[in-house]
Amino acid sequence: MSFFDTHLLNVVIYLPLVFAALVLMLPSTEHGQVRAITFVGMLLDLAFGVWAYFRFEPSGAEFQMEFRVPWFQQFGMSYHLGLDGLAVSLLLLTVFLGPLVVLASTTYISHRIKEFHLALLVLQTTMLGALASMDVLLFYIFFEAMLIPMYLLVGVWGAEDRRMAAVKFFLYTLVGSLLMLVAIVAVYFVSGGPGVRSFDYGTLYNNLLAANQQLAACTNGPEGACASLTGLAATLHTYGPWMFAAFALAFAIKVPMWPVHTWLPDAHVQAPVAGSMILAGVMLKMGTYGFWRFAIPLFPVAAQAARPFLAVLAVIGIVYGALMCLAQRDIKKLIAYSSVSHLGYCMLGLLAVTSEGATGSAYQMLNHGISTGALFLLFGFLYERRHTRLMSDYGGIAKVMPVFTAAFVIITFSSVAVPGTNGFIGEFLVLMGTFKSTLPLGFGAFATLGVILGAAYMLWMVQKVFFGGITHRENQHLRDMNLREMLTTAPFIVLVAVMGLMPQPFLERIAPSTERYVARASVGAPGAPQAKDDQLRVEVMSLPSTAAAARPSVPAAPLAVRE
Repeated sequence: MSFFDTHLLNVVIYLPLVFAALVLMLPSTEHGQVRAITFVGMLLDLAFGVWAYFRFEPSGAEFQMEFRVPWFQQFGMSYHLGLDGLAVSLLLLTVFLGPLVVLASTTYISHRIKEFHLALLVLQTTMLGALASMDVLLFYIFFEAMLIPMYLLVGVWGAEDRRMAAVKFFLYTLVGSLLMLVAIVAVYFVSGGPGVRSFDYGTLYNNLLAANQQLAACTNGPEGACASLTGLAATLHTYGPWMFAAFALAFAIKVPMWPVHTWLPDAHVQAPVAGSMILAGVMLKMGTYGFWRFAIPLFPVAAQAARPFLAVLAVIGIVYGALMCLAQRDIKKLIAYSSVSHLGYCMLGLLAVTSEGATGSAYQMLNHGISTGALFLLFGFLYERRHTRLMSDYGGIAKVMPVFTAAFVIITFSSVAVPGTNGFIGEFLVLMGTFKSTLPLGFGAFATLGVILGAAYMLWMVQKVFFGGITHRENQHLRDMNLREMLTTAPFIVLVAVMGLMPQPFLERIAPSTERYVARASVGAPGAPQAKDDQLRVEVMSLPSTAAAARPSVPAAPLAVRE
């Protein structure tokens, strides 16, 4: 591994923080310089992020560009970074949105401009750090740190009820996260004795692997077979479901899944356009990513037991979110509830535990960031002109804003999964994987109903806002998109077409992660095929310390160390 590969992730993560320091030194009155420096910082971060994406080799090691140094080593903590196929794809989405969010806010934000851009840069670092963290405690630190700048974005620069929405968002996510912290500490202590305990993801997972396999064998065996369990397997049998529940609740709130979704519409409606774009584009994916990376692989037996219940919640979220969209008259709230429905597909694909379902789930995470992020962006442009969110205040604006209308319709096609757009690939794979899974056929049938309802509410909204006669004089002289707005929107439209017509380059990087996720999630599944050893184990970089080498390994699940 080259010096550049080793330090590339640190550059991507902390470059926004370097530019935040530069912005901090500027006078608050230098609005142009603040915006320019923030935009340049985000643009450079995009360049390094794209570099990291193309440095990732799908046929190489599971985690690449690793960086690991001791950090409170006596407690098994290390500063450990690395990316697999899913993480590097979400990292690309995050750095892609960065400069576009700055452009989108150029005229939208008119007060406390310096503080606003500082919050954007700090938030970028925390999101990237969470995606790259390979130490569970380090992930938790970044996961929690995201709350502060997002709370400020909603609470300071939001709409009329911004404080209520910000407090609701903060309390919901904080409560779930604190429960997850308790579970992290618990699994750390039960996973091994002194010298073996570790917060490192690879070590922690490998320490639990043999016990999870024993627990799966007894769970799927004859009645009473679990009575003879001892050691870690017995501990997981008793406390594993509770630890899984704590992880699952924290991530379910972040997704958000029904019924812990109620913070999301308020946060989206009250947030400025930048906050809505980041929230929909990246932060909601921290929930699905958390299920994929931590909750399900660490506790596969408990996850299998909870799988039907979680799948029911995912399907309810799909249909409920779509029905709520049909009931909305507020455009921004409609787009917000559509996220509840779309993220339900991501969760259903994960819970199908099939290669098609998991691949579709991962691809849909990217698609949702593109399509829903673009919808919030475009509505932000419209809101700047009319300062109203109600559909009844529009109508017929396609006559005066033809370029804007064309862009909105293209993104709408992506959101409703029209063939040829990126949305179609993800939802098709999720539905295929669900029908092929061991879940009852009704899950796939109700998820398909969500596709139909999705087309209904989005096309109904487009018809009400853009077509028909102009019934309000205020809409007769609306200006069409300017150059800045077109340049901000164009990358989204390009990606809608590229990801819809040529998905293979993106799927190639996701595929190895999908295979490993399905193998690890299937450990507790009755009748699941025996996975290969290299699919179940997690390979990690060794610590540059003799103390790390002196730690005893776990005979049942040896840690594969790559020099």
